[in-house]
Amino acid sequence: MDLFGAVFDAGDYSIARQVLQRGVAAIFLVAFLSTANQFPALLGDHGLLPVRDWVSRLRFRDAPSLFHWRYSDRMLRVLAWGGVLLAATLVAGLPQLGPPWLPMLAFLLLWAGYLSIVNVGQTFYSFGWESLLLEAGFVVAFLGSNEVAPPLTIIVFVRWLVFRLEFGAGMIKMRGGPEWRDLTALTYHHETQPMPNPLSSFVHRLPVWFHRGEVLGNHVAQLVVPVFLFAPQPVASVAAAVLALTQLWLVVTGNFAWLNWITIVLVFAAVDDRAFRTVFPFLPGGPAGAAVASPAAAPPWFVWLVLAVTLLLVVLSFWPARNLVARRQLMNASFNRYHLVNAYGAFGTVTKKRYEIIVEGSSADDPGDETAWRAYEFHGKPGDPARLPRQFAPYHLRLDWLMWFLALGVRDTRWFEMFLVRLLEGDRPTLRMLRVNPFPDAPPRYMRARLFHYRFATGAEKRLTGDWWVRTPAGFYVRPVALPVSPDA
Repeated sequence: MDLFGAVFDAGDYSIARQVLQRGVAAIFLVAFLSTANQFPALLGDHGLLPVRDWVSRLRFRDAPSLFHWRYSDRMLRVLAWGGVLLAATLVAGLPQLGPPWLPMLAFLLLWAGYLSIVNVGQTFYSFGWESLLLEAGFVVAFLGSNEVAPPLTIIVFVRWLVFRLEFGAGMIKMRGGPEWRDLTALTYHHETQPMPNPLSSFVHRLPVWFHRGEVLGNHVAQLVVPVFLFAPQPVASVAAAVLALTQLWLVVTGNFAWLNWITIVLVFAAVDDRAFRTVFPFLPGGPAGAAVASPAAAPPWFVWLVLAVTLLLVVLSFWPARNLVARRQLMNASFNRYHLVNAYGAFGTVTKKRYEIIVEGSSADDPGDETAWRAYEFHGKPGDPARLPRQFAPYHLRLDWLMWFLALGVRDTRWFEMFLVRLLEGDRPTLRMLRVNPFPDAPPRYMRARLFHYRFATGAEKRLTGDWWVRTPAGFYVRPVALPVSPDA
């Protein structure tokens, strides 16, 4: 077999390439949009954890980013909105109409731009799906354009990415809390997950036998099915369909940013065109569709580049592969500064009770006046018990997610301390990240944070009160605080 055949004889995966490139680009679009809307308030010049302070203590080689050279909120917005526009062209399929270097360049620009953001994003960008998007964006850059056949090595590597993602998550659970081994994890998870959605309360109230079946199905989907991604067709396509369906169940029962959506996109690397045309016969090349022209031979430079990139990815696979079988398996870990070939996993343990931190302000002279305290409301995290949880994924509400971790007892609370300061100052960018500001005319005099135990209302309680949640006070997280009084005041 010649070099062309060895690298590019991927069978018939042209439709899969379209799904992979456009789907990953769509996730990039959402990620850059989330950054444009939230980064300045969280990490900007007047943010909770300013980037300028961070990069002054960090070497470029430890966390490559354009912002080591210079940071400004304006520069950040230009990068973010530029990423949105570039991703939109890939979603529309425009660069894919040109030579193979054109979509490659577009994806590498998205990868480099988002890497610059993630590497200075600190705790607000510490989620596993950030690394997943960066790795996926880099890999699909080398799928070529419509002019050439999809490279076999890249198609196989995307499957290896999905395998690490699913199998790694399954092993984390088996090595984690006993609730995954005794099949009770999902009797709690729908209620205690970071950000429930409109269906979460309904699913939570389903019978225990159903939740045990969920856990068992999860183990099969994550520990058994991924192996068949590497099987001959049509077995690989069936395995991909099973994984896509399990991810869709997570989509309809929770808000996990773009984690589930990008996984659904990536599993299509195991679906060949014959499977697509069997389900959708009207597609080009199907019995009811138009004929499809054979792709041209890839230029030699592209063949050699794909081989070189494949070799690099294989070498970088050593560390995450070793991690999969390690006794102390790392979860959501990057083994290099470029977030390539990472380790993944989530929810090794499941929280049994849900606690929420409710942020309140008061304009009264006496902080002991309980009637003067008013609660700030977030977009996604539970607050008002009468409010139905909303659907936000694949959009990522970064502040809301960190509020969930804060209630779990994370140690680094610097960002939350500054958050309270910004509310006392009436900082407009910070307030725009909230759904309800109870002090629209002037900032409050005092701030506090109270801890509550939340649980879903039963059907009878919901019919009686109309509330989706039942909450019980559990003490103070931060007792009343105020800004220092200026000596000149």
